[in-house]
Amino acid sequence: MSKDYPAAYAVAPHAHSCGQLIYAVSGVMEIRTDTGLWLVPPQRALWMPAGISHAMHTRGSPVALRTAYVRLDRCPTGAPGQPGAVQVSSLLRELVLRAATIALDYSEDSRDGRILSLILEEIAWLPEQGLHLPTGRDKRLVAICEAILANPQDNRTLDDWAGQHGATARTLSRLFTAELGVPFQVWRQQARVMAALPRLAAGEPVTTVALEMGYDTPGAFSAMFKRLLGASPSRYFA
Repeated sequence: MSKDYPAAYAVAPHAHSCGQLIYAVSGVMEIRTDTGLWLVPPQRALWMPAGISHAMHTRGSPVALRTAYVRLDRCPTGAPGQPGAVQVSSLLRELVLRAATIALDYSEDSRDGRILSLILEEIAWLPEQGLHLPTGRDKRLVAICEAILANPQDNRTLDDWAGQHGATARTLSRLFTAELGVPFQVWRQQARVMAALPRLAAGEPVTTVALEMGYDTPGAFSAMFKRLLGASPSRYFA
């Protein structure tokens, strides 16, 4: 399927009876499930297993979506049971673009069928690499996470949040580690990098974005960006 969405467009929660490879040729997508969100820039795709409810929101700029639906009996070997990141090689990108032009009534024994089969062979599963941000299930935790996602430069401490949500800072700290797998400070740093990604993809200067995300220096922001995504902002978007 080939479809273009304007900036700040939302697709309501829905699920499919087959697997889905979600890819954007341009723009940055936010994909949400009940347990977290994934940010999907053009260097990545997201595998969405059948039956998992998810919503999509375009971040910062229009999105040119190209998505492939995969029958359950053709899902690639090693396909995870939860949403998972996929590295988009140059070959996979071109295969997906070509597949978007193929009619639905193609023959599996045809050249079109072989192109579609090759897509499944080219999928390379990735670790999360900072593009997945869990949000937890505890109501207090969800409220804090949503507030930070809405305002990533918020510098309130766990003590500050504890006073607002009827819990101790120790309780909130334990919840972050138990439900989200990382300490509060690390989760907030991940949220800031993810909030910065669409702005950087749109061409905003690293210095401007870093300072507005609450970092003291662009160097500190770039170091965190590299730790989470494996490359500095300039190299990541090269």
